[in-house]
Amino acid sequence: MKKLSARRRHPLAALVVLLLALAATGGLYAAFAPAGAAQADETSQSLKIEQGKKLYEVGCASCHGTGGQGSSNGPSLVGVGAAAVDFQVGTGRMPAATTEGPQVVAKKNIYTQDQIDQLAAYIASLGAGPSVPTKQDYDPAGGDIAKGGELFRTNCAQCHNFTGKGGALTKGKFAPTLEGVAPQHIYEAMQTGPQNMPSFPDTTLTQKNKQDIIAYLHAIDSPETTQPGGMDLGGLGPVTEGLFAWIFGLGALIAVAVWVAARTAKAKKS
Repeated sequence: MKKLSARRRHPLAALVVLLLALAATGGLYAAFAPAGAAQADETSQSLKIEQGKKLYEVGCASCHGTGGQGSSNGPSLVGVGAAAVDFQVGTGRMPAATTEGPQVVAKKNIYTQDQIDQLAAYIASLGAGPSVPTKQDYDPAGGDIAKGGELFRTNCAQCHNFTGKGGALTKGKFAPTLEGVAPQHIYEAMQTGPQNMPSFPDTTLTQKNKQDIIAYLHAIDSPETTQPGGMDLGGLGPVTEGLFAWIFGLGALIAVAVWVAARTAKAKKS
């Protein structure tokens, strides 16, 4: 007992006890911690990438190359990220029906969301790029509509019109309408800059800025907001309103003037 008591008073006794406690804790964690869960996640992700590769080889490799390196018919996909895949495939733009024409248009989607996720996982594995945003990132309810309107008019209205109706560009290209577009796809478009559109990374427009813009578009995509006084004449701005005034307003004045002149001439004859 005296020997044991002496050992307890040794200067290194506390260190030895601490090391034994850490070793015991580590052993217990290794024995009971859900290590299988992390391994299962890795296995699931690997399987998703493998499935995505198979889908890619069937539907995408003919234009973008067998390893996503690109070809004369399609750009490289290395580093575009999962967000670009979710947008392009989710809106039906990819796979493209043809490589001809000024730009690829949206059409009916041919993939399920699970398949899109698999394709996105495979493309993301080729190189780092923007990830698919979460609902918290793009939920319109969390945005500032007034701030979003200001940002949209500054950065987007030149092409998409101030009400998001879209507009013509050069050489047959166009900025598509943003009416009815899912908030997630609008966010991804700002992240990745598809086709003619410039990209707006977080260094240019923050996550909150993007959410504000989506909130603005969500607000104006409502008849109660866009047509408070009646017909909006297409929402194309003062040009259409001025054209309407010239054609119909001035035309009506001319018709009235002709009618008055005819009535006056008839009155003088009688």
